[in-house]
Amino acid sequence: MPNRAPVLSALAAACLSLATAASAKAPIETAVLAGGCFWGMEGVFEHVKGVTNVVSGYAGGSASDANYDRVSTERTGHAEAVRISFDPSQVSYAQLLKIYFSVAHDPTQVNRQGPDVGPSYRSAIFPQNSAQRQIAASFIAQLRARRPIATRIESGPFFPAEAYHQDFMRRNPYYPYIIVNDRPKLAKLKQAYPQYWKA
Repeated sequence: MPNRAPVLSALAAACLSLATAASAKAPIETAVLAGGCFWGMEGVFEHVKGVTNVVSGYAGGSASDANYDRVSTERTGHAEAVRISFDPSQVSYAQLLKIYFSVAHDPTQVNRQGPDVGPSYRSAIFPQNSAQRQIAASFIAQLRARRPIATRIESGPFFPAEAYHQDFMRRNPYYPYIIVNDRPKLAKLKQAYPQYWKA
């Protein structure tokens, strides 16, 4: 009887190699979205499975020294935005946009979200590559077929906001603004998309 041990051993090694390759994580990707106060946007996406990091900041303007005081003058061109790092093997860019449009903000409001008014609170998507731009344009077109949508596709670099803005909802869950405007979004995310919810 021939010795099959070397063949079986090689087959096991090949299977292990395939399993390791299949389980290897895809490279982390980035999305940049604006939709009102970045506290709430950051808080929502921090609770999405597959999201590895969320940073509050500013995008869409020309000033590289963006800061809250300057952006609040509404003269910098910046919008309050979030930079989302995500694992595309767990959550896709399209799934992030679905949450963005239906939970994280109201895409029908022009230059405002709830109590916050001005261009810095506009609804805008900053695609990081051509594939994201195509997906975003398709989403907006589909939504506009049913109702007016204020969301714009823009370009420009992202600048992180001051340290005191980072993780604001998580650090200040009982801050009055958070209770009224942002915590209901978490409840909506958990109810509407339980498959994406991360505690």
